[in-house]
Amino acid sequence: MSSIHVCSLSRLPETVRKTGARSLITLINQGTPVRRPQEISPERHLLVSMSDITVEMEGHILPSEEHVGALLAFVQKWDRAAPLLIHCWAGVSRSTAAAFITACALNPGKRESEIAEDLRRNSPTATPNAKLVGLADRVLDRQGRMIAAIETIGRGKECLEGVPFKLDF
Repeated sequence: MSSIHVCSLSRLPETVRKTGARSLITLINQGTPVRRPQEISPERHLLVSMSDITVEMEGHILPSEEHVGALLAFVQKWDRAAPLLIHCWAGVSRSTAAAFITACALNPGKRESEIAEDLRRNSPTATPNAKLVGLADRVLDRQGRMIAAIETIGRGKECLEGVPFKLDF
């Protein structure tokens, strides 16, 4: 069964080892050093430089349709032979948004609300970045259903770092 795993930067090496992930998506502030684990080949690693913000802020990179396009292009090429790992700094916002977006894109027949409920069940701390989700909703032509699904599950529990989790297909 294909699965998407989510973790923080600090848990990246151990999560790759534990899950057997061979594809990796990094969503992190520009300039943040990230060492790609040796188990992940360079062509199976997508690095998306963006800040964890929802409105423009000086000195930060606001998520854009280009970022969503890069994410969707990468996950469409994922062969699902081994798990996909998505991480950001804390494993709470950008990475959980990307996991939700990936699950929606690769499961067009599954309701967005079901995917969001799975996300919440597997991660009490997940608080998907609303800007990323909104952009993906438009790109995937989900007519606001992705946005509504994330609003319904609400903000996750406060934390400094999320606990690694997985979403099954």
